[in-house]
Amino acid sequence: MSTLFADRMGNLQKSFIREILKLTENPNLISFAGGLPNPNFFPVTEIAAATADLLQQDGTQALQYSTTEGYLPLREMISARYQKRHGLNISPDEILILNGSQQGLDLIGKVLLNQQDTVLLERPGYLGAIQAFSLYQPRFATVPLEADGAALAPLAEQLQHSPKLFYTVPNFQNPSGVTYSAEKRIAVAKLLQNSSAVLVEDDPYGELRFMGEDLPPLYSYRPDNSVLLGSFSKIVAPGLRLGWMCAPKHLLDKVIVAKQASDLHSNYLAQRIVHRYLQYYDLDAHIQTICDAYGQQAALMVSMIEQYFPPEVQYIRPEGGMFLWATLPEGMSAMTLFELATRNNVAFVPGQAFYVDGGGDNTFRLNFSNASEAKIEEGIKRLADAIKQLLHEQTPVAMATVA
Repeated sequence: MSTLFADRMGNLQKSFIREILKLTENPNLISFAGGLPNPNFFPVTEIAAATADLLQQDGTQALQYSTTEGYLPLREMISARYQKRHGLNISPDEILILNGSQQGLDLIGKVLLNQQDTVLLERPGYLGAIQAFSLYQPRFATVPLEADGAALAPLAEQLQHSPKLFYTVPNFQNPSGVTYSAEKRIAVAKLLQNSSAVLVEDDPYGELRFMGEDLPPLYSYRPDNSVLLGSFSKIVAPGLRLGWMCAPKHLLDKVIVAKQASDLHSNYLAQRIVHRYLQYYDLDAHIQTICDAYGQQAALMVSMIEQYFPPEVQYIRPEGGMFLWATLPEGMSAMTLFELATRNNVAFVPGQAFYVDGGGDNTFRLNFSNASEAKIEEGIKRLADAIKQLLHEQTPVAMATVA
């Protein structure tokens, strides 16, 4: 049976987060594990109205095959939004509609990566990117994250080894919640100017800011050798499975050919529905509603952590997005904590899943966007009890031995 599968499947692992999500079938479990938006803010009524109007007015066309690049009026709207938000002049011809921005990662791997090419990641890094790129059997290298973004000296050193690409999530990074400062963005862009590495900037959370000010994407400093990924999953609804890729024509043309071989084109009906929704409704007002709610949920989770977690546990307070990152004392295991926590009917994601080179044993990710305020309060109390139990069981001698 070992000869049945391609070699590339040998080291490919199931997504740890997807496996954890099976636990949510337990109705008594409070989950901070999945990277799920809050369904209370899905524009169900508006999407229903846009869909009905579209099918009535142009149903036969909306149900037909379409072009690989995607529905032009939707790409024009995305282009106009970049101009409005950041002053970026991205032509609709430099935008490709995707079946979720996750597909963009797979297509980038298909187009750019040979076996043993180097992929440079943030440490910790987004699990979905790790899984997508792993299929193409690259060599992973990492750059540690600081409070304001990638550490510059390690990044400069890694870029000297000519990685094929540098993958980054500068806004409210998954899993850490870290956001690159304005100064760090400029410094990273300067380092990349002297490198042949393709910048792959993933920005699914960029509009979900509830603290601070919007900052320009790294793409804006280096558009000639960069890819910028965006998504409607976090600002409209994930079930539509629509995202997009911005890239220079010489690169996008190759990606389009790869996409044609993969699926011909992204879901055309969903593209038309989203376009109609954006025509009729105020997306900015909808996003502001989401940001206000997420800001309250994040603030509540932080206040509960400060009230109930032992002081030995550190955390990063996010300025936006959907995640909060926490660190246990050295020598303590987040996997052991996970086992204790699930017995207390609360779940999170242990940090090991986000490290390609080992480490992260004492870190974990919490999602604050999907749980109600009541569940955040109760869930953090349950998790705090599990942490205290672990601290009690893990004597200083045992911790020193593990470390």
